Amino acid sequence: MTTERVTFPGHDGQDLAARLDCPDGPLLGTVLFAHCFTCSKDIPAARRIAGRLAAMGLAVLRFDFTGLGHSDGEFANTTFTSNVDDLVCAARYLANRDMAPGMLIGHSLGGAAVLRAAKHIDSVRAVTTIGAPFDPAHVTHNFKGALDTIAREGSAEVDLGGRPFRITRGFVEDVSAANLAPAIRDLNAALLVMHAPRDTQVGIDNASEIFKAARHPKSFVTLDDADHLITKPRDAEYAAEVIAAWSGRYLDLRPPAPPPGAPEGIVRVSEADADGFLQDVNAGPEHHVLADEPEAYGGTNRGMSPYGFLSAGLGACTSMTIRMYARRKGWPLSHVHVDVCHDKMHAQDASGGEKIDGFIREIYLEGDLTDDQRQKLREIANKCPVHRTLERASKITTRLADQG
Repeated sequence: MTTERVTFPGHDGQDLAARLDCPDGPLLGTVLFAHCFTCSKDIPAARRIAGRLAAMGLAVLRFDFTGLGHSDGEFANTTFTSNVDDLVCAARYLANRDMAPGMLIGHSLGGAAVLRAAKHIDSVRAVTTIGAPFDPAHVTHNFKGALDTIAREGSAEVDLGGRPFRITRGFVEDVSAANLAPAIRDLNAALLVMHAPRDTQVGIDNASEIFKAARHPKSFVTLDDADHLITKPRDAEYAAEVIAAWSGRYLDLRPPAPPPGAPEGIVRVSEADADGFLQDVNAGPEHHVLADEPEAYGGTNRGMSPYGFLSAGLGACTSMTIRMYARRKGWPLSHVHVDVCHDKMHAQDASGGEKIDGFIREIYLEGDLTDDQRQKLREIANKCPVHRTLERASKITTRLADQG
């Protein structure tokens, strides 16, 4: 993905800092992401989810609410309502760039904010909450010991995650008065509720209340043993994959038509985990898979290995070629499957113990075929294009792309 640093005016005219993560290929849709209370746009969960969605063709705008991160303004002057207003401003900014958001994603209190903001953003067709409270006043438990001081003196400094924040009486009163039930009931958008049963910050009962208050279409997905901040890369990537697959039912994610006579195009492989070997593999705007290495080799085993893809290409091409020939001949081939394994083997005429790549391909043909027909289909398998490519030497040209 490519990331653009942008700013836009918030609810009170102060500049809000944002990152717009865009897919390298065609733009299929736009997502607006709201982070958790006192967090920022750069928390690991937001970065990972945005990256995974961008790999799937969705642009993601994540921004710092007023007074947080790199945004201007004073956090002490904000309220739950002002956060909702900032979200509406972010959606307006995207719409002015012809990227009106089709989906809102909110994490923790950001989830409560997107539920309230959705009715003010006409383009929204889908909403996802992650670890969101049903009652926004739930956040006040973070500064319970200071509530009396806040009520008496108008504000107090509280420690949240090791950082000092000034919480005002206006914030407490505003968040305590927020009632999400009507907004959830009248959402007029598909809803996906994601929550971890072991979330110690916002209990799973909040997800149940949100789900019960919503009308269909609605879905619930558990995040199993994830923590509240979704700190594990695997949990964030899983959440992003589920969100992308789910949203396809409700957003118009059809890719643009290719130009007449366009070739198959480029297969783009992008690193998804710099600490391991996980890769996003995109073949044009429509097809996305993962490549990885087994755990024994330092990977996370979440996709086929590179040699697995090579074997898959040979097996798929073999099966397709056999089917095409049998169909053309009208032969009674009811099913075909191909097992392929790869290994290194010593070259027969090589000196110095050189090795070459070897593929063992076992073809299973089902149907009332004669021995001659079966033998012919075996011969046809050797004519599949991938087989021919692997059998003859290939030329690979490598060049560095310009850094522009």
